[in-house]
Amino acid sequence: MIARFFTPLVAAPFLAIMALAAPVHANIIDIQPVTSQGGIDAWLVEDTSIPFVAMDFWFEGGGSIDAADARGAVHLMAALLEEGAGDLDATTFAERLEGLAASFSFDVYRDELVISVQMLSQNRDEVLALLRDVLMAPRFDADAVERVRGQVLSILEGDANDPDTIAGAAFNALTFGDHPYASRLEGTLDSVAALTRDDLLAAHRSAIVRDRVSVGVAGDMTAEDLGPILDTLLGDLPDSDVPLLGMAEVSDEGGITVIDFATPQSSVYFGHAGIARDDPDFFAAFVANQILGAGGYRSRLMEEVREQRGLTYGISTWLSLSKSAPMMQGGFSSSNGLVAEAIAVVQAEWADMAENGVTEAELEAAQRYMTGSYPLRFDGNGTIAGILAAMQADNMAIDYIATRNDNVLAVTVEDVQRVAAELIDSDALRFVVVGQPEGLEPSN
Repeated sequence: MIARFFTPLVAAPFLAIMALAAPVHANIIDIQPVTSQGGIDAWLVEDTSIPFVAMDFWFEGGGSIDAADARGAVHLMAALLEEGAGDLDATTFAERLEGLAASFSFDVYRDELVISVQMLSQNRDEVLALLRDVLMAPRFDADAVERVRGQVLSILEGDANDPDTIAGAAFNALTFGDHPYASRLEGTLDSVAALTRDDLLAAHRSAIVRDRVSVGVAGDMTAEDLGPILDTLLGDLPDSDVPLLGMAEVSDEGGITVIDFATPQSSVYFGHAGIARDDPDFFAAFVANQILGAGGYRSRLMEEVREQRGLTYGISTWLSLSKSAPMMQGGFSSSNGLVAEAIAVVQAEWADMAENGVTEAELEAAQRYMTGSYPLRFDGNGTIAGILAAMQADNMAIDYIATRNDNVLAVTVEDVQRVAAELIDSDALRFVVVGQPEGLEPSN
C-alpha cells in the first residue's frame, strides 16, 4: 500500500533495538569493500555493538527509464513490491514481515530505485528470504494493483491542487523539454490509469537488475557473511535491457512564468543549470551555494528576503545532482502582494554573488558549519547503509567521507569568486510562480 511505501511499518521490538543505536562519527567509519564470488560489489561498515543490520540497494535508472507509453510504471511497481511476493499474498506478507520485526521501504527517484531493509540479526535469514521473493517473484495481484493504483491516483489528484507541486512540475517541463526529467516520475492520471500488469512486469524487469545495483550494509554482519548473501539475493537477477538516459539539454532561457492559481500566497520555484559532483570545481560551488541560500538563517537569501524585508518565512537553495542534468535551484512562498519584491531581491543577490563572490568571514563561517555538522549525518546504521550505497551510485571514492571536510576547508575566497562567476547567472535564472502575484509581469 502507498502508506507503507512512503512510511514503513515498524514493529515495537525493532524500535527498541534502534533506540540503542548510537551515532557513528564520520572519522571512525571503516568501510570494507566486499565482492562476492559472483562478482557483486558492496560496501560494508561492520558494527557488532547491537544485533541489528541495515542494507540499502540502489538500482540505477529509477523513474526515468519508464517507457514513453507507460509513465509512472516504475513508481507503481515499486509501491507494489511489498504487496505480496512468492507464495505470500499482501496480507500474509505484511504479517510475516511485522512478525519478524523488520522493515522494508521502497523509493523511486529520477535516477534510482532504492530498497532499504532493516532487521534484527536473529531474523536475518528469514527476512532476506522475503526480500529475495520481492526481487525475484513479486505477485502484482489484481486486487493489490487496483488498490495501490487508486492510492497513486488519489495522490496525483491532490497534487493537481498543490501550488508547490504545480510549480516544480512546471519548472521541469519548461527546463527539460522532451527529456524524461520533464515528466513526473509518478506519471499522470491518464498514464497511471492505463498501466497493465504487463507494464508492471516490464518495469520490474528493467529497473531491478544485477548490473546496475549499488549495495551498502551497516551493522552486525561480517564480510564473510555478506558475500554469499549478495549472490543469493542478487545473483539470479537479469542484466539491464534498457539504456540509461543521456544528458538533458537544459534550457538557458531565464525569466518569469506565472501560473494563475487562486491562493493568498504564491509558491515560487527557481533555478538554472548547475554543476556535476565529479566536476573539479564542485566543492567551491558547494560552499558558494551554502552561503547564498543553503545555510538556513546564515544564508544571504534568508537574511535579505526574510530577516531584512519580511517577504517570506523561509527560502533555500540547493544543488540538484541528477545525473542527466545537474541544477542549481531554490524555492520559497510569499504573499501575493510581496512576491514581486522577493523575486527582485533573489535576482539581485544572485547577480551580486556572481559579480563579487563572498567575504573571508562568510567563507570561514560556512566552512565551520559544513565541517562541524557533517559527522551528525552518520546517526545510525540505517543512515550509514544508505550513504554507502549512494556513494557508489554516484561513483564516489571509498575515502570520500574521510576527505570530504578537507575538500571543504581547501576552498578559498578566490575559488568561490571564480566558480560563482562561471556558474551563477541571474540572466539564466528561471522563476515559476504559482498564485496570483501582484505587480509581477511574466517575461516568457
